[in-house]
Amino acid sequence: MTEKLRIDKWLWFARFFKTRTLASETVTAGHARVNRQHIRKASHGISVGDVLTFPQGDAIRVIEVVALGERRGPAAEAQALYKDLSPPQPRRREDLPPPVAQREDGAGRPTKKERRETDKLRDWD
Repeated sequence: MTEKLRIDKWLWFARFFKTRTLASETVTAGHARVNRQHIRKASHGISVGDVLTFPQGDAIRVIEVVALGERRGPAAEAQALYKDLSPPQPRRREDLPPPVAQREDGAGRPTKKERRETDKLRDWD
């Protein structure tokens, strides 16, 4: 018989959710899948090799279970429990740098380049 662990416990062990209650609420709300099958019970058993799909923030995570774990340890230990299969997320507008401000020629205060050109015309050093 294969060893199994509750999905809410595993999600908490792997540090995808800050509390086990949050993991449980996500699963019972019907937002999680195990091997492409919707699940609604936090007590659903998962085993090594299962593929989990669930939302985390704005992203959809696709995770393959590599190990079950025995406790909620440090981050390095938690990352050893899974293999991330999620596709790369597209960049959001908030992540992009703001566009450079454009202004019409002669409008407002001169730029350093324009001031140098003016000084050159006036023959100032």
